[in-house]
Amino acid sequence: MKTLDDKVVVITGAGSGIGRALAVAAARQGALLAVSDVDEAGLAETVDLVKGAGAREVRSDRLDVADRAAVAAYATTVADHFGRVNVVVNNAGVALAGEFADLEYDDIDWIMAINLGGVLNGTKEFLPHLIASGDGHVVNLSSLFGLVPMPGQSIYNATKFAVRGMSEALRIEMLQAGHRVGVTVVHPGGIKTAIARNARVSAKEDKEATAKLFDKKLAKMTPEKAAEVIWRAVEKDQARVLVGIDAHVIHNLGKYTGSKFQDLVAKAADRVLPAKTKVV
Repeated sequence: MKTLDDKVVVITGAGSGIGRALAVAAARQGALLAVSDVDEAGLAETVDLVKGAGAREVRSDRLDVADRAAVAAYATTVADHFGRVNVVVNNAGVALAGEFADLEYDDIDWIMAINLGGVLNGTKEFLPHLIASGDGHVVNLSSLFGLVPMPGQSIYNATKFAVRGMSEALRIEMLQAGHRVGVTVVHPGGIKTAIARNARVSAKEDKEATAKLFDKKLAKMTPEKAAEVIWRAVEKDQARVLVGIDAHVIHNLGKYTGSKFQDLVAKAADRVLPAKTKVV
C-alpha cells in the first residue's frame, strides 16, 4: 500500500490522541474514514476535524472494542457501507498502573478486554474484508512496553506483548498464504495523550502523581508527529515501527543488556517513579 488515497480506513479509539491524529492525517491523504470510540463527545470533535481536513467521506460510530458481538456487527456494517475495507487501525487502548500484587481482578479484566481483546476482535472481524480488498493492511497499536518490561505496568505489559506476538505471527501467516495484507505493529514511547489521566490505578498508587510524571516528563512527542511516523511505516509495509526517540533508546538498551535490563530498571525505579499512597 503506497498511498491512502481512496482507501477505506477504519480507526478505533479515534476520539482523541493518536487515533484522532491518524484520522486527520488520513483524511488529508484522501482516505474514506470509519472512526469509532466509546467517547461520543470526543468522537464528534474528531469528525469535525476530519471534515475540516478534507475527508472525502467519514462515518462515525460509538463502539466498545471489548464487545465482540458489537465489533462483528460493526465490521459487517462498515464493509457494507463502503463496499470494501482497506485498512484497520486497532488503536483503542487504556492503561492500568500498580504493582501486580496490588491489582484487583476487575481492573485486570478491564484492561485485558480492551487492550488485547479489542485488538483481537478488530483484527479477526475485519481480516476477511482486508483479504477480499486485495490491498489491505492491519495496524495494531502495541507500545514500547510491548518490547521491554516496566514495574507497575505488569498487566499493561502483558497486553502489549501479546498484541506484538499476535501481530507478528499474523504477518507471517499472510505472507505464507500469499494474501495482499500487510501487518504493522506500532510501539510508541511517550506520546502527549490523555492515556495516563484516564488510567486506572491500584489503591496504593497516587494517580495524580503518576499522570503528572507521564505528562510532564515522559510524553515528548505530539500525536500528530506520531501519526506521521505510523502512516509512513504503513506505506513502506514495515513490520514494526518504534515511535519516538525514547522508544528507540530504551528498546536498544533492553536489547543489548538482555536480562540485565531488569536489574537496571529495578535500581532506577525508586528514583523515577512517584511515591506510593498510604493505604489504611
